[in-house]
Amino acid sequence: MKSYLALSIAILSEIFGTTMLKLSDGFSSVLPSIGVVIGMGLAFYSLSISLRTIPLSLAYAIWSGAGTALTALIGILIWNDPFNLLTGISLLIIIGGLVLLNSSNHAQQVTENTPAK
Repeated sequence: MKSYLALSIAILSEIFGTTMLKLSDGFSSVLPSIGVVIGMGLAFYSLSISLRTIPLSLAYAIWSGAGTALTALIGILIWNDPFNLLTGISLLIIIGGLVLLNSSNHAQQVTENTPAK
């Protein structure tokens, strides 16, 4: 559970860092540029903590997929990035892929932990 909290912090920190990247205007604005460094630093630190118990393939997929989907939503809502049917379908596919990956990993752990008869 502690590892999933660290992974959640990694996702939120990455989204913060990426949002600050947009606001930094090519690193020409000081405060958002500092926000990029802090956000990304905390994201990678938290991701490394989560990797103590979460498999790399699962943690990285959740981190990058959730970060991508949520950052895209922020772009749509805050900066009026274009949104159309294909964008919506793409975001649903990312989220569906994360759910399936997590489900397949959980099923594998249950099988490995079941005593042999």
